[in-house]
Formats: sequence, structure tokens, C-alpha cells
Amino acid sequence: MSEPDADSATMLRSAARLPGAVWALGVTSLFMDCSSEMIHALLPVYLTGALGLAIADIGWLEGAAEATALAVRVVSGRISDRIGRRKGLALFGYGLAAATKPVFPLASGAAEVIAARVIDRVGKGVRGAPRDALIADVTAPQLRGAAYGLRQALDTVGAVIGPLLAIALMLATHDDTRLVFWAACVPALACVLTLAVFVREPEETRPPPAARGPLLAGLSELPRAFWLIAAFGSMLAAARVGEAFLVLRATGAGLAIAFAPLTLVAMSFVAALAAVPAGKIVDRWSERRLLVAASLTLAVSEAALATLAGLPGAFAGIALWGLHIALAQVAFSTLVARAAPPHLRATGFGVFGLANAVAVIAGNVAFGALAEQGGEGFAYGVAAVAALAPLALIASIPPADHNAHG
Repeated sequence: MSEPDADSATMLRSAARLPGAVWALGVTSLFMDCSSEMIHALLPVYLTGALGLAIADIGWLEGAAEATALAVRVVSGRISDRIGRRKGLALFGYGLAAATKPVFPLASGAAEVIAARVIDRVGKGVRGAPRDALIADVTAPQLRGAAYGLRQALDTVGAVIGPLLAIALMLATHDDTRLVFWAACVPALACVLTLAVFVREPEETRPPPAARGPLLAGLSELPRAFWLIAAFGSMLAAARVGEAFLVLRATGAGLAIAFAPLTLVAMSFVAALAAVPAGKIVDRWSERRLLVAASLTLAVSEAALATLAGLPGAFAGIALWGLHIALAQVAFSTLVARAAPPHLRATGFGVFGLANAVAVIAGNVAFGALAEQGGEGFAYGVAAVAALAPLALIASIPPADHNAHG
């Protein structure tokens, strides 16, 4: 058997050993991402075209929406640790996001769309930390990288299917954006039903409720290694442009509006292919290497978007952006699960999200302003340089202890 074949067989064996809850959570993510990307793939063009928002306004919207999601995670994570439960909060978060989907086709102006987008991201924030902590709770430490890789792979499969469905419906209905938004409600409902019916939270894996006290008590117990990881992640998040700008980059290079979702298809296809191998690398190799790779791929991606002309250049940068997402998300999920004590695991995911929140909104707003003043090429060039800044911390991050906080 060749080495690639052996690696593939090893990945399949690892996936087969993962708990059913991990698979069910992955399918849940698949449905929600399918629904979300059917909408988000068309939303930037819809906002700038039909509703007249400027690109700087898109920067504020994307930053506020994503930062809201990340900031809510810290409260959701802390509540999850205090009550010793994960599934209920995750279900509420997915349900809240699903409830916002009909607002998009019903909206008559930008205000309703913006409100729905922000509330949708609140749902994302509520569900994220409990879901990621539940994966760590039910998975053996030596398989956590594979578990996060599988969930990320299924999530990105949904992110491929969603934009493809959006393209098919746009072509079939002569660019009826509202009909596409209505169709996105179907996978959102399937997501909630999958989580409610098929995800089990075994009693023996539930952490004991944390000691009563202030909601954010216990942060001092998070170790230095955790805070270094959070700092690295925040610096990288500030340099990472929002997906809306990738859509505008491709349409600005000549991509027809009906095919705008192809930008997210390309990104998500690469991310789906890379997610499971990235999980195996985390389980077998040093996370330091993966973080270096994540930083470098983001820098190269944004450098390509800054310098390469036309649609081929745009899609080359977008594909590299997808590779970066797969590497970064799997690495950070595994690192946080290892660094945070078990009774503060969801809190750790929440605090990590909060640390990223300020960086996300600052980065998106700055990118929008730079693009307005100096052009998109200049803005992407600045972002590429900023993506290398977190490497200054890499030597300070301790090597992985695969038995830590198991």
C-alpha cells in the first residue's frame, strides 16, 4: 500500500472510531451551513446592489455580525460549564439561527436584513462553545483532532452544497434572490431536527457543574498556554478578511452575479478536503506547525488577492483562503480543548471567541476603510502583512501534551 493510501486508510479508521454524537453534530453543522451559505453567498451583492450599501458599510456589518457571534460565545460557554450541560444551549443557538432565515426573503429594506444577520450570528455564538466542548467531552484525547476535523469537513460540505443550490435556483428562476432565501429555510429546519433527535449527551461525559459565583469567575484558572493561543488567534482573526469581501472581489473581477456563490463553493471545497487531514496532523504532529501553516496560507492567500488579476487570480486566493480556514479552525479547536481544564472547557471556547471578537470587527472595519480609500489591492496587501504578525508568538506556545486535560 502506498503512503497516501495508508494515510487515507488511517483517517477512515479514525473516523469510524469517533462517537455517534460527533457524526450527528457534523451533520447538524452541514445542514446549517448549507442554509446559511445559500443566503450569505448572495447577501453582499444583494446589499450593495438592490439595497445600495457601500463597501465600507459591508465591513461594519460583517465585523459586527461575526463579532457578535464570537462575543456571545463567552457567556454561553460559561453558562454551559456552570450547569454542566451542552446540548440544550446548542439546540437553542441553532434554533435561533433557523428562526431568522424567513426574515431575509420577507425583508423590505436593509434594516431588517442587518437585524436578521446579527441575530443569526447570536445563534451561532450561543451554540459554538457548548457544541465544541461536547465534542471534547465525548471524544478520547488522542482522537480530538480527528473529531474536530470531521465536524469541520461536514460543515464545509454544507458550505459547498449551499452555494451550488443557490446558483441552480438563481439560474432556474432568472435571479430570484428572494426565492433562494426561502429555499434556505428547509435545511435550517433539518438542522434543528437532526440535533434534537440524533445527538445524545451521555450522563457520564457531562462535567460537574462549576462552583457558583460570578458568571465570569474562573478565568484566572485558565493557564498561560491558553492565553497565548487566544492572542495568536486574535491576531490572525484581525488579518482575515470577511467572506463578503471575497464575494465582492470575485464579482469585481467579472464573475456574474448569478455565479457569485461559486466564490464560497471554491473556498469551502478546499476547506472540506483539508479539514480531516488537518485533524490527523493535529493528533500526530505539533500544533505549532499547523499554526505556522495557517498563518502562512492566509498571508499567501491575501497576497494573491492583492496582486493577481482577473478571475483566475481571485479564485487562487479564495482557494488558499479555504485551506487556511481548515488549518486554523481545526488547530484552534484542538488547542483550546487541550489547554482549558475540563470544568472550564466551554468557558475556554467562549473566551477564545471573545478574544477574537474585537479583532474580527476591527479587522473588517479597517479592511473596508482601506478598500474605500486605497483600493482593494492595497487593503489585501496590508492584510497579507498582518497575517504574518502572529508568528512572533509561536515560540512562546508550549508543545502539545496529548494527555493534558483529557
